[in-house]
Amino acid sequence: AVFATEKASRYLQQLMKHFAHKTEVDFTPLEGHAAFPFGEAWLKADDQSLKIIVYGASARDMVQTRFVVEEHLLRFAFREEPEPLSWSPVAD
Repeated sequence: AVFATEKASRYLQQLMKHFAHKTEVDFTPLEGHAAFPFGEAWLKADDQSLKIIVYGASARDMVQTRFVVEEHLLRFAFREEPEPLSWSPVAD
């Protein structure tokens, strides 16, 4: 998914710091990774957007990972009145 925003780095860091309370994370201002018990999320920020890739071992895990990341991002970005994210499959 891609979230169009000029505050991508800010949101990436906010998400990673929040997730670090419950799971293992690794991040810089421009890239982040969160390893949840049910899946993984990779985030990449640039001047115009936050790109998000999620992985889960099963379809259920993928949906749960996607839900957790999206729910928190939309909550943190509420001032931008964001729409739900549009997720696309990524080729292996």
